[in-house]
Amino acid sequence: MAQSIQQTFQSLRAANRIALMPFVPAGYPNLETTAACILELQQAGASLIEIGFPFSDPIADGPTIQEAFTYALEHGIRIAQVIETVKSIRDRVAIPLVAMLSYSIVYRYGLERFVRELRDAGFAGLILPDLPPPEAQAVCATIRAGGLDTVLLIAPTTSRERRLEIARLCSGFVYYLSVSGITGERDQLPADLTQNVRELKSNTHVPVCIGFCIHRAGQVEQLRGIADGAIVGTAFVRRMKEHASEGSAGIAAVLGRYCRELLGA
Repeated sequence: MAQSIQQTFQSLRAANRIALMPFVPAGYPNLETTAACILELQQAGASLIEIGFPFSDPIADGPTIQEAFTYALEHGIRIAQVIETVKSIRDRVAIPLVAMLSYSIVYRYGLERFVRELRDAGFAGLILPDLPPPEAQAVCATIRAGGLDTVLLIAPTTSRERRLEIARLCSGFVYYLSVSGITGERDQLPADLTQNVRELKSNTHVPVCIGFCIHRAGQVEQLRGIADGAIVGTAFVRRMKEHASEGSAGIAAVLGRYCRELLGA
């Protein structure tokens, strides 16, 4: 059985390590690749993996991730297929998998049904990027009652009062955006990131992970001692596109090597 999100961060803290959370766009370029990448990233040292369910109107995804989602949807990838793919490798996954998708899709699918099927497939948590409080309160309660952890997003422009309100609704970790805008690779982390994250961590007991911008080992190392985890998305998806002709095993191997590079291994 996979570790829970809480167990994972407890182990990382005890070892004085920061979590690395790669992002995998489900169904891109096919579901075989999704399964292969999850297993390879686990082997390469990822602490958690974020699985992005494709949807047509991304909230803050840049063009690289949008393109991957569009490709998956055009090739018929649907929620049930993604869940079944993850379920098929559940017995070989020991790290937490966290689903990410728009709440509008979850709502149409049926919240309780979706949570139940995610849990049965082996997911540990659910990231809903477009679910703000106070609407999120009842939804998050249902998700937690169904056995999954909740993860919501906080932007640099979010007011202090609203940051605390959002953090209280998170049971897995807080997803803090290093910059406002869309996902992508950037050379510098924001100058105010350290102060913002430390203030947030002083007001919540759940881990805080940083997403957006991150794509180099030095940036991951820079977050050590500041945040609990680094989320890397666009850079992984770009490598998937660049090596698409190499098949599932080839793509997975490329992601594994990049994961080790980010960890300084």
